[in-house]
Amino acid sequence: MQETHECLTCGRPFPRGQGVTFSVSGKNLEFHSKSCAYSFMRELLYSLKEDCLTLPLREVLAKYEEKLEQSKKKAEKKI
Repeated sequence: MQETHECLTCGRPFPRGQGVTFSVSGKNLEFHSKSCAYSFMRELLYSLKEDCLTLPLREVLAKYEEKLEQSKKKAEKKI
């Protein structure tokens, strides 16, 4: 018998290996689809205080900007 999970946002059951699941601060967050995960994360982000979010946002943005720059350099045509 397959292990089933329940979507935190809409309550829909889904089998293990499907959906979006991750653990944050010791809590298992389980969503049957990316849209349910997105709506939960959006609400979570909007409920955070701005000063709590500024430094992590800056760090993650810098990380992804660096990744994007590296991928652009790899994609450049070398003659």
